[in-house]
Amino acid sequence: MNREKFIKPFGVENGKHFRLKDHDPAETRGLKSQEDAAELLTQGIHQMTQLQDKLYAQDRWALLIMFQAMDAAGKDSAIKHVMSGVNPQGCEVYSFKQPSEEELDHDYLWRASKVLPRRGHIGIFNRSYYEEVLVVRLHDELLRRERLPHELMTENIWKERFEDIVQFERYLARNGTVIRKFFLNVSKEEQKRRFLERLKEPEKNWKLSPADVAERGRWDDYMAAYEKMIAHTASEHAPWYIVPADNKWFTRVVVAEVIVDMLEKMNLSYPRVHAPQKKELQAAMTRLQHERA
Repeated sequence: MNREKFIKPFGVENGKHFRLKDHDPAETRGLKSQEDAAELLTQGIHQMTQLQDKLYAQDRWALLIMFQAMDAAGKDSAIKHVMSGVNPQGCEVYSFKQPSEEELDHDYLWRASKVLPRRGHIGIFNRSYYEEVLVVRLHDELLRRERLPHELMTENIWKERFEDIVQFERYLARNGTVIRKFFLNVSKEEQKRRFLERLKEPEKNWKLSPADVAERGRWDDYMAAYEKMIAHTASEHAPWYIVPADNKWFTRVVVAEVIVDMLEKMNLSYPRVHAPQKKELQAAMTRLQHERA
């Protein structure tokens, strides 16, 4: 399989000329059916399981995966399906909702900093500190709640936040945390279809709130905010992947391939057992073999 065709077209390492309209939410890169995608996903999950085991045993690198998207783009289902084969002991998922009073009394990166993945672990952020340059940017009342000194709330605040985030991610990368960021790119038409499906099926009603529909009314504003976010924070050490999200089965293939590709590039291996340790292990085996019942 040519993995690059599911990775390279969607990766953004330099956002200088990035335009969101250049990315088709319905792209499938030649995959014609959900069945073909399911086979690729199964292979990816199997590879990820083996690589995660080495990541955990080696205990040197950490992997941070972030998902950003409009409502109903498929973040939850992507996490559920793609990560279905990983060992929960070495993987944590954090969903970022509205900040608590305690979190509002700290800088906006604080709540993310305290749940960063440990070495050997995979951390998954369902939404993230990027909400601070998305929903907060579009809602003045949310920015006011953060209790920043008035002198710091200037017209440069968003540019400064982009700079802070880039530096934060560079710091993490230099300390062994590999970062991959996914924007699930769903079309406005597909979001409407999914919203209506949630409204028509009682068992899915809980997934939708009136606020979700209200935010949809600012679709163009959100697309502009996402474009600026990606353009200003894409980097070689923390690239964005603009994943087509109109077909969930294709979304999952792309996410899995990017994660597997990154894990393979870490040159993971099980820790070597050196001569003194081998001698001790041999002695332990001898004791066990001669142990009386």
